[in-house]
Amino acid sequence: ENEFSRFEDLLSAVERSVRDLRSENHESDEARFRLQAALDALPVAVMVFDGEGLVIDSNLASAPFLEARHGDALVGAAVNDLVRVANSGQDASTIIELFGPPRRTVVVSTLPLPEGGRPGAVAFVEDITERRQLEAIRTDLVANISHELKTPVGAIGLLAETLAGENDQVVVERLASRIHTEAMRIAQIIEDLIELSRIESIDGAGSGTVDMNEVAADAVERLRAAASQSGVEVELHVSTTAAVIVGERRQLLSAIGNLIDNAIKYSDSGTKVEVTVERADAEVLVRVADHGIGIPTRDIDRIFERFYRVDQARSRKTGGTGLGLAIVRHAIANHEAHIEVESRLGEGSVFLLRFQSVVDDVRADQTISSLNERA
Repeated sequence: ENEFSRFEDLLSAVERSVRDLRSENHESDEARFRLQAALDALPVAVMVFDGEGLVIDSNLASAPFLEARHGDALVGAAVNDLVRVANSGQDASTIIELFGPPRRTVVVSTLPLPEGGRPGAVAFVEDITERRQLEAIRTDLVANISHELKTPVGAIGLLAETLAGENDQVVVERLASRIHTEAMRIAQIIEDLIELSRIESIDGAGSGTVDMNEVAADAVERLRAAASQSGVEVELHVSTTAAVIVGERRQLLSAIGNLIDNAIKYSDSGTKVEVTVERADAEVLVRVADHGIGIPTRDIDRIFERFYRVDQARSRKTGGTGLGLAIVRHAIANHEAHIEVESRLGEGSVFLLRFQSVVDDVRADQTISSLNERA
């Protein structure tokens, strides 16, 4: 997309306004006020220059570049250079990387704005940092998804090709089982992507109340079969009082379920995963602890990234998609909660979620005993 195409409508409005202001019949305080109000409402910096390169009009967003302080001085210098090009009758544009802090990317564009044979120019300065970041995230996501799907799809193709010429029933059953496993892996990746997309699209946690004792109990119950198959015991300890927070049950169930699922997958047979819910002052704490392989210190800051895996081989073996902790991070962020991680290699990991509690006298603590029975 041409950098100037986004400004075509704006340029037309500026040209009309400048033409009106230069006309004796329309030179009035009212016309100038309308133009200034329109320009000040824009998030893009707009500066109108005369043929000598002097600013004859600007909006509020352009103030930092006109004052030319710190990194904005580089932008101001670029504007002056490009205005000279525009005054000669040519469009000009450049992208500037400002290393901050904070780091920013801005695009400076200038276009000729002649009127009645007199030269003039208009300059636009737009901060495209967020757009660049979103583009980078999108590119990385597409690359990661392609990589994640390429392996199982390729495996299915090879297995199917081998299966087509096989007559041994035992071999056929083994190959069919592996094709089913790879197909389920693809299905799990797609399911996690949909869930992550859903949670990312939600703004906030809603206005409903949720008892985290019930959420944790449901999450444990859903994963008991998987834990039993892996030879891992899951223990649930709920709070002796209602642990009520403001939130959306589905997001919270997904977050805690993914933490428990990860704990099971990265624990050895015969070990235990402990899920604890407790009320502490004005907080509700949810703790998921395992005695598994642990996480290297260097990896802790990255485990919440999409598709990041500490142990690639084990993740492939257990069917992990690398999206579980990304889902957890976004769900916790939506609830304005906090997550803490402690881990030691060979000893296990502890994930602690901190939520702001709410007082809810209507919800009695009668469910606590039944939840403990389910544990």
